[in-house]
Amino acid sequence: MKIVMVASESRPFCKTGGLADVVYSLSKELAVQGEDVSIILPFYDSIRRQLANEKLTKAASFQTHMSWRQQSVDVYLVKRDGIDYYLIENRQYFERGHIYGDFDDGERFGFFTIAAKELLLTLKMSPDIVHVHDWQAGMLPCIMRMHADARGKFNNTKYVFTIHNPAFQGLMPKFTLGDFYNLTDELFDNGSVRFKDQVSTLKAGIVYSDKITTVSPTHHLELLTPEGGMGLDGVLRYREWDFSGILNGIDYLEFNPENDPQIEASYTAKTLISGKAKNREALLKQFNLKDNKGPIYSLVTRITWQKGFDIIFPAVEEVVNRGANVIMLGSGEYQYEQKWEELRRKYPDRIGLFIGYSDPLAHKIYAGSDFFIMPSLFEPCGLGQMIAQRYGTLPIVRRTGGLRDSVICYDSSNEETSNGFGFDAYSVYEMNRTAHYAFEVYQDKKLLHRLMKNAMLTDNSWQKSTQEYLKLYKQLTNK
Repeated sequence: MKIVMVASESRPFCKTGGLADVVYSLSKELAVQGEDVSIILPFYDSIRRQLANEKLTKAASFQTHMSWRQQSVDVYLVKRDGIDYYLIENRQYFERGHIYGDFDDGERFGFFTIAAKELLLTLKMSPDIVHVHDWQAGMLPCIMRMHADARGKFNNTKYVFTIHNPAFQGLMPKFTLGDFYNLTDELFDNGSVRFKDQVSTLKAGIVYSDKITTVSPTHHLELLTPEGGMGLDGVLRYREWDFSGILNGIDYLEFNPENDPQIEASYTAKTLISGKAKNREALLKQFNLKDNKGPIYSLVTRITWQKGFDIIFPAVEEVVNRGANVIMLGSGEYQYEQKWEELRRKYPDRIGLFIGYSDPLAHKIYAGSDFFIMPSLFEPCGLGQMIAQRYGTLPIVRRTGGLRDSVICYDSSNEETSNGFGFDAYSVYEMNRTAHYAFEVYQDKKLLHRLMKNAMLTDNSWQKSTQEYLKLYKQLTNK
């Protein structure tokens, strides 16, 4: 089966969040299972620097037209892990030193979408599946069906659209339909792409794709409600029979405590006690923290309101005053970063802080911690809790989205299967209560190690998730 992924980011070349992990890991596992997989990406300057010493293969050259804009485009081919990466070059749009956050993001990714269509035409690709991810390329199924040069040439191609984060809806003024996508106002006037009185590329992806997915079964149900759908519940209910949730996985080769070169000491489920102890000691030493013999709570995350920081900070002080250490790795919203700096000054030998991101440090934190804090206000899937489980670190989550699907929360009746802790209500009280509950479990080392072992043995692999996607693809293509 020939599968083409179209996304704004993908590892190993560019990443700002979980989208890049999903696109790469799903594609890699599909390739392992014998499928023909390509990924179409923008050729960001950060990718150019990574490939500076490689001789690039030019795969295609063509002209794009966006209303009055006409540009020459070169596309380069890079092969990694059995995947063909097609990198669409445009220095005006993609050499910014970052991926998102510019005033013209709508125009930038409008160009990317048009160029992706032109690439499929130029190379005369006949993919069985075009799998589009999030708002940045959400208009692609629409233009493939509406543009005269593409219409009829991809009759056997099916389109799958995955919603990774419904908070980003690709909202733009009405004029962008013609200005960016060479489409008529009819699609706005008849409501096909109209949302909140603007054009929404996210809605377009929902309306014009053959199947829609999101990144966990619970988030699928949440998106069908007024509370969780962020206004999209109506259109998703209209497509309900074509909409499903497939839980993400994690890369078991990258995240493997048995042979992870980035942690202090390797370990397995059988040797987790000694392995965790060595990694704990190294982690505390790296942050110059005092070992009070209490648990280590950690966070590796974007520092943003979505991740639950309003209820995290009181719990941090509670457990620190009880004798725990807390370690935070991440960056994001200024007011929350400043609150972390304030807490570190207040508890310099008990709170470790790294503002920014470091992949080696993240691995050390997963391996050396006891509990991983992730009480998100909403979380379509989440990967941090799965990575933590892989390293025998028990997640503390609010049971929403993929957190509900991936964490079996401990109580006295499910010791044999539980692999973390959780609560439902988004409140300081519930966060505090659950953090203290985990602290109590920490005192019972036999129970603690049983739960840690359960976590390590949890199957969060992409092999399992990929089978669900293949099943969906085969339903569409009858292959």
